[in-house]
Amino acid sequence: MPELSPRRAAILAFIRDRVAGHGRPPSLAEIAAACGLASRGAARKHVLALAEAGLVELAAGQARGVRPAGMRARADLLRLPLLGRVAAGAPIGADAGLADTLTLDARLFSAVPDYLLRVQGDSMIEEGILDGDLVGVKRTPEARDGQVVVARLDGELTIKRLERGRHALRLLPRNPAYAPIEVAPGQDFAVEGVFCGLVRRG
Repeated sequence: MPELSPRRAAILAFIRDRVAGHGRPPSLAEIAAACGLASRGAARKHVLALAEAGLVELAAGQARGVRPAGMRARADLLRLPLLGRVAAGAPIGADAGLADTLTLDARLFSAVPDYLLRVQGDSMIEEGILDGDLVGVKRTPEARDGQVVVARLDGELTIKRLERGRHALRLLPRNPAYAPIEVAPGQDFAVEGVFCGLVRRG
């Protein structure tokens, strides 16, 4: 790995963390804000240098077109089961029956998902997750604070941003019309997986 300045190492770490934790790359404005840069132009200069060093890949014409290198060095196509619905609103009853199997470009996702769920509701619109979208989910019982997760709450599935407080868990919508969901101590709760990208059918 090429030797990096502390600033460029921090930018690379931020890009990797955002892709892993949020399921999509950051914009240049987000990189600038997070890494103490004066402008999007300054962020672009550093990102181009990381690309020249082979550490990130750039997709032309995309606002979020920077990804850590190597994410495309996997099979181009994935066959993924569509396992029903997940609520982006109030939780809905679990519906995990196999509805379909789709073949999709692996580059749509920040990590290889295990399955797809169809979103029902609009509580995650500020995250770019809309009613009817197919979300890719990486199956795992563990998630970091701030990750978008598919969670099972009292036997029902929902997709929200996870907030881990010192004494409590909350599931946060990304639509001001919805209130956060407080997870009470002892309540039946489990993380089913983390969000790693979506497909929107026209």
